[in-house]
Amino acid sequence: MQVILLHPRLAQAKSITLTKKHLLLAMLVFLAAVAVGAVLLQALTLRFGTGITSPFLLGLVAQSETDQASRQDKFLKQNLAFMAVRLGQMQAQLVRLDALGERVQGLAGVKPEDFNFKALPGRGGAAPSSLERQTGPDLSLTDFQKLLDAMTTDVEHRADYMNVLESTLMADKIQSKLLPTNQPVKVNYVASGFGVRFDPFTGRSTFHEGIDFPAPTGTPIVAAAGGVVIASEFHNDYGNMLEIDHGNDIVTRYAHASRLLVHIGDIVKRGQHVADIGSTGRSTGAHLHFEVRVKGVAQDPNKFLAAGADLAKVVALR
Repeated sequence: MQVILLHPRLAQAKSITLTKKHLLLAMLVFLAAVAVGAVLLQALTLRFGTGITSPFLLGLVAQSETDQASRQDKFLKQNLAFMAVRLGQMQAQLVRLDALGERVQGLAGVKPEDFNFKALPGRGGAAPSSLERQTGPDLSLTDFQKLLDAMTTDVEHRADYMNVLESTLMADKIQSKLLPTNQPVKVNYVASGFGVRFDPFTGRSTFHEGIDFPAPTGTPIVAAAGGVVIASEFHNDYGNMLEIDHGNDIVTRYAHASRLLVHIGDIVKRGQHVADIGSTGRSTGAHLHFEVRVKGVAQDPNKFLAAGADLAKVVALR
């Protein structure tokens, strides 16, 4: 573009050639001037807004304030909706954590009146001074969101820990139920103990691999622990004999029964009626011959039964 300048003082006409660079520079200068003017106008409006009497300027100020309030209100609503969702998630996690806590509480044997997961713990402390109240920082929306995120993560970690604790306690409880600590017959004394004794048929010193519970024929025999029946048969020495596998290489044997009530492969519970006392096989009278074997080696059943009696006393005192 070429611009020709004419003036009486000029001896001859002058021409100026405008390139694209000149036009672009002029446009940038114009936009900068508009922006600076807008900023100055807003600054003057905010500073001297109370003294403005022009309806046009008052309308601009009111529109600007309305737009800003609308944007702020929209921002707050969006953040409140987000926090409401997060709060609902936390409430669901807390309900799950309470349920986990109650299950763990039951497995651990803690009474509900001693520790209530749903009750809020007591809190307190000295009131802050007036200086602390004045100088303490206000909690911003961003800070609140960070605290909410941290609390959500903490609740998730605690729930994971409670799950692991519940699994461990459940495994221990199952394991304790598989130990033969329940007395198989309700009698007050033992006719023959574990260890060396004189054989009632030969009179020679022999090793007795179990203990004998004397009782009338037909007296119920119950499983000393839960397990799987691996033998239910007649044996020349043991008569009607029953063997239960409790896992971890622990097996209990019940001999000289008059009647067997379970079969090979049956799953029995702790305390379940599995046989009746009799005098079958190599026996001088009605009694139960009871053995506990670990990896095939006979153990003193009294050690297991004594542990069960001690545990029953502890549970009764709770």
